[in-house]
Amino acid sequence: MEQESDSRSWSLAAYVRLLRENRDFRLLWTAQIVSEIGDWFYTVALYSLLLELTGRASAIGIAVVLQLLPQVFAAPSAGVLNDRLPRRAVMIFADICRAVIVASMLLVRSADTVWLVWVLLFLETLMWALFEPGRSALIPHLVRSDEERLVANALSSTTWAFNLAIGAGLGGLVAYAFGRQTVFILNALSFVGSALLLAAMRVRETHCDDLPPFRAVDLVDFKPVLEGARYVVRDRRRGATLLVKAGMGLLGAHWVILPIFGERIFPMAVSLPGAHAHTSGAGTLSMSLLFGSRGVGSLAGSYFSGAWARNSESRMRVGIAAGFILVSLSYVGLSLAPNIWLACLAVALGHAGTSIAWVFSTTILQGLTEDRFRGRVFSADFAGLFLSMSAVSFLAGRLVDQGVSVRVLAFATGAIALLPAALWLRAQRYFRQDGYIKMR
Repeated sequence: MEQESDSRSWSLAAYVRLLRENRDFRLLWTAQIVSEIGDWFYTVALYSLLLELTGRASAIGIAVVLQLLPQVFAAPSAGVLNDRLPRRAVMIFADICRAVIVASMLLVRSADTVWLVWVLLFLETLMWALFEPGRSALIPHLVRSDEERLVANALSSTTWAFNLAIGAGLGGLVAYAFGRQTVFILNALSFVGSALLLAAMRVRETHCDDLPPFRAVDLVDFKPVLEGARYVVRDRRRGATLLVKAGMGLLGAHWVILPIFGERIFPMAVSLPGAHAHTSGAGTLSMSLLFGSRGVGSLAGSYFSGAWARNSESRMRVGIAAGFILVSLSYVGLSLAPNIWLACLAVALGHAGTSIAWVFSTTILQGLTEDRFRGRVFSADFAGLFLSMSAVSFLAGRLVDQGVSVRVLAFATGAIALLPAALWLRAQRYFRQDGYIKMR
């Protein structure tokens, strides 16, 4: 991966070429757009609903934990399922279940029914735990070269960021103008659309061809899990790269910081034609701006990461450290922001950094992992992210309710970002000792 690639490999034309020539990746990418825009519609509306019904920042912290932590416990079984069954079928099943789960949010109408949110978020997270490792593991199977793999990962991350920017912004406006019920319905329909697109794919998956038929008892057979763990630790580069997203999880307080900044520090309202009396508060719009800025920053980071790396593994490793340092500076800046616009700029810059680290760590990890282990490795990858992120988010919510300033939390988040940067820089000796990465 160390060789330099033609400049076209990271250009907009490379994205267009990949989508035009690779039908199955195009369908996977379109499914990602449909479901993720629906997700960001839904997230802003959900957090606004919880703040309205409970009045407590810790409610958002609990919601984030339930959106993240179950994935940690589901990861071993989710990884085994994605390595033992056709990944596309697992993803379709997860989409159908999520459509039903999200539609059930329509039943939450008062503080007395908030408990239902916790149950539904738990179930939705279990389905996400099945879906996302399968998508990450499927991408290398759809592309034809190291270069195309980097383009596919950058495009997927760019798309996620675009979906966040558009979904969060439109979600706040739709909730403000038409009510949260409309948002929940649209998100449920997005999962149906995603399932239909995945069903149209014609990819032939070969990772389970030589394996015995899957049995329910295999879900409690931990031999494949232990085999995956031994596989990870055999290569120190793989283990170090697997911890990059766990380091990103240490920055998880932003899930609480951004809604509180929007709701309590920089609330704003606009007059929308046709807005109904049941609309959410002015904080919803500020929250949408902040989450949308996160998406804009992630979009820029994802797009320009490929332009800078040029398929060079050494540049990707430098980029991961630079991404964490950028997050550190930006969240310190957020803690001092005097208005919503400078706060949005700080958020955008910070999440450009996390996006760079995400694209490069995913691409490196794919190159270090054999196809038959990818489901388990990427389940572990996301588990580390969500374990640290859920703990930090829950703590942040509790601290805000106990009177700690959200600006202090933003500053602390910036300071904490230096820790994974330092650890990653220290781990670079493993890459120098063990050599470069080749796609498997």
